[in-house]
Amino acid sequence: MNTELLERVRERLAGEGREAALAHGLLAVQLPRDALLDTVRVLKESFGFDLFLDVTAVDWPEREARFDVVFHFYSTRDHVRVRLKTAVTEVDPEVDSLVPLYGSAAFMERECHDMYGIRFRGNADLRPILLYEGFEGHPLRKDYPKDREQPLVRYRE
Repeated sequence: MNTELLERVRERLAGEGREAALAHGLLAVQLPRDALLDTVRVLKESFGFDLFLDVTAVDWPEREARFDVVFHFYSTRDHVRVRLKTAVTEVDPEVDSLVPLYGSAAFMERECHDMYGIRFRGNADLRPILLYEGFEGHPLRKDYPKDREQPLVRYRE
């Protein structure tokens, strides 16, 4: 683990509404959603985080900012990971897309949109990737009724 690199990243990202802390060998950064794209660009271009690992969300139904959108990045040169986390509300669950920086984000953002309903501003293709067209709701939200029946749709030929 390269703690010196993570410490430099932490110092560079601290401030402007961002909070960064090292825990269990992972740098975790909480940031405002408006700072997401610039922060990811700094990670990629200045610190060599060249691999976008995943994006997911965490549902906190009782919280005003109901969802945390969580991103993980990896540096193949330095073998370290960084986690970014930003909060969004239920009425406006939107963050910037990372497709301009990482092409693989297009598919991962579609999955997160399927499961949680998070919208990614700038991702032109948020069609369902795991669910079928016509599926109603977002099954990983905590208020999704697990016994809900879905409409039947014709199999595409």
